Order: sequence, then structure tokens, then C-alpha cells
Amino acid sequence: MNFIWYLIWFVVAVGLLVTVHEFGHFWVARRLGFKVLRFSIGFGRPLLTRVAGADRVEYVIAAVPLGGYVKLLDEREGPVAPQDLPRSFTHRPPWQRILVLLAGPASNILFAVLILWAMLWANGITEVRPKVGDVTSGSLAAHAGLQSGDEIRAINGVAVSSQRDVVFDLLDAMSGRGQALLTVRGSSGETRQANLTVGDATERRRLTEPAELFQGLGFQFWTPPVPPVLGPVTPDGPAAHAGLAAGDRIIAIDGRPVSDFRQIVEYIRAHPAERVNIDYRRGGALHTVAVMVGSEDAGGGRRIGRILVRQPAGISYPPDMLLHTSLGAGAALARAGDEAWSMTMLQARLFWRMVLGRVSLKNLSGPLSIAEFAGDSAEAGVASFMSFLVLISLSLGFLNLLPIPILDGGQILFQLVEWLKGSPLSERAQALGQQVGIALLIVLMGVALYNDIARQFG
Repeated sequence: MNFIWYLIWFVVAVGLLVTVHEFGHFWVARRLGFKVLRFSIGFGRPLLTRVAGADRVEYVIAAVPLGGYVKLLDEREGPVAPQDLPRSFTHRPPWQRILVLLAGPASNILFAVLILWAMLWANGITEVRPKVGDVTSGSLAAHAGLQSGDEIRAINGVAVSSQRDVVFDLLDAMSGRGQALLTVRGSSGETRQANLTVGDATERRRLTEPAELFQGLGFQFWTPPVPPVLGPVTPDGPAAHAGLAAGDRIIAIDGRPVSDFRQIVEYIRAHPAERVNIDYRRGGALHTVAVMVGSEDAGGGRRIGRILVRQPAGISYPPDMLLHTSLGAGAALARAGDEAWSMTMLQARLFWRMVLGRVSLKNLSGPLSIAEFAGDSAEAGVASFMSFLVLISLSLGFLNLLPIPILDGGQILFQLVEWLKGSPLSERAQALGQQVGIALLIVLMGVALYNDIARQFG
């Protein structure tokens, strides 16, 4: 059932974002006088076809809804009537071809900005203050003087106001020089600094792995107390196999009483591939069950335990931990543009550092992970799914601008070279570029798919 749910929302997200992308190419091409032959959403056998307009453009919805394309008139692909040659792709000025190629990624970025604008205008901004919770004894954070109850106010001189700001800035700092100077306000109101410095390049790279940043630095954000009650239990996971279900209240694990959900997480993480005895209450009756804890690679030769349960829903922060700002139309649009720019630039820096080997390749996500994120965000509500679309649309826009020949960015590079040298690249050079681009994409997709499988099966 989960698989079908994930698949449905993956298709919805991909279909929508591909339509936006291809419509950008289509709209600009038509405005600049290119002759468009076909606008297809999806690949493979056409399901619906409509021919319209003076140019008799084919509008197609195809059977495989995981892509799309705009086909322009191009004499390299077949004979062209003499009267249509001026409207052929290769006969248009290079600057016009570049605009058509840029229009796809630009449409994805503009789409993300418009969604953000609508969300910010309607709901404003609600941010969770970056207050420090648990600090691990002997950790880097503890040695730097970070204490439970501190509120992080700035990182490397740049003000932060939310947990998200701290996550992005710490990730940026650790994947860069490995130094983050935190300005914090203590629980008694004093201001001081805590210097988190990671000199070892291997350790800095490990901190960029998913879920490793705060674990490696040795602190967590403060979160409200969570009762030791199970939320959703993943089917076929260790907890489900043992008979545990959503709503069960955990009383003790291996005889140790628990009073908070995080205690369950900490104990299970520390006992991978071990059998633990869990005492729980269901419907007023006490039960005991043995659970075989799963084992998952956490990087650096470490393994952690998982039983695949989530905390109960409905846990909310107290009002003093939330910062809400209402925005008018203009302020919301400015904030949306700023957010999109910041996220795109962060993507660019992290991708470049990934190429240099300073950011873990485990951050690459393939279709399985994206489908899971799509399904989970849809289940969480409209706002969550819209936020997911913003992130994926920005990523799609950025990735298509990379100078890889098979992508828009690579084609733009070809057009720039032709514009500068005054003549097209040779067919051999273009074919070689396409082959290199395909090889690079296969490698990236292979790594992403490997990461997907590793996440699913540990």
C-alpha cells in the first residue's frame, strides 16, 4: 500500500514539474519565432493527441509520465521545406537558442518562487527558535562550551533566527573550512561564543552524510517532551514483526523504565542486531515482546539500531519557541526570491564540494527516495507537499543548468562556443560531448540508485 501511495505522488510531482519545465521551452520558442512540432508530456505511446494552431503543433500526453520534451523544427533530423528554414532551430541566432534552452530551468525556479510567494503571503513565516537541547558529554560541542538551553544567534558572523538557518549554515561551514563560530545567548541572558572546529577532512566529509551533522558535533535542538507512545509502525519492520502497533505505550526496555520517546530511540540505536525485551501497555493490559533490532550503516564503520517506528503525531512547540511573521504581498515576494536564491546557491556550493570530494556522495537521492519524500509530504498535508515541490523544482532547475552536454546547460555551452567562434561545433565534437554527458548521468544515477537501495535495506 505504501508503495502505491509513494508511486502516485511521485508521478504527480514529476509530471507537474516536467510540464512546467517543458512549457518554459515551448513558450519562449513560440515567442521567438521557432517552429514547434510537438509538445509532449511523458514518453512512449501517445495516449491523447491534439493538433492545433497555424503550425499544426502536436500536443501529446504519453504513456510514461516520467519526462517530456518539446520538439523543434531542425534540419539535422530530416528534410525541411525551404519556406520553413528561417524558423529551424539551427537557423535562429545563437542568443535566441540560448534563451529557449534557459527557459526550462528558469521556469522551474520561477515556479518555486511563485509557490513560496503564495505560501508566505497566505501563512506568513513560522520559525522554530534554534535552542540547544541535549549536549553529548565529551563531544566537540561540549568542548566548545555549548550548553543545554543556549540559543544560537549567529554563525560565522551571519545572524540566524531558526533551526533551518542553523542546519544550512552548519552544513555549509563543515563542508567548507570546517569552522563554525557560534554566537549564543545563554539561559541566563549572557552572550558568548562557541567555536566548533573540525580540522580533519575525513571527519568533515562524514559530517555531511545524512543525519550525521548533529550526531557528529554532539548536540541536538531542544524539542518538546514526547510521550513514549508509538506513532506509525513501518510494515515488515522489526517492530511490526514483533507485533508492536501504533498507540502502544512503551513502559520499559530490557527492564529499564522509559518516560520519553527519545529514550526509546537512544536505547535502540545503541543495540544494533541485538534482541531486546520491550514492556508495553495496550488497552490497559501489560505485554512483553522480544524484538530483533535491525542494523543500519551509520558511516565511519559504525552501525546503529532501528526498529522502524515513528514518534506520535500532534507534538507541538510551546508559543515562546515559535517566531511568526505575517507578510504582505510585496514582502512575501521579496522573501520568496531571497529564499530561492539562497537555496540554489547552497545547492551549487554543496554540489561543487561533492565533486571535490568534500561532501558525501550519500546525499545524492534517486527515484526511490524522492518517491518516498513525495508520499510522506503528501500524507503530512498540502503545505508540506508544496514545500517538497519547491525543493524539487529548485533542484531540477539547478541540475539542468550543469554544463553536461545532454542537459540544457551543456547545450547552452555548445551554443556559446558557436556564438564565439562564428561556426557550429563539428558533429564529431557534439557527438563526443553527448557520449560524455550520458556517461556522467549514468554514473550520477547509479550512485543515487545505490544510495536509495542502501537506505531501504540498510
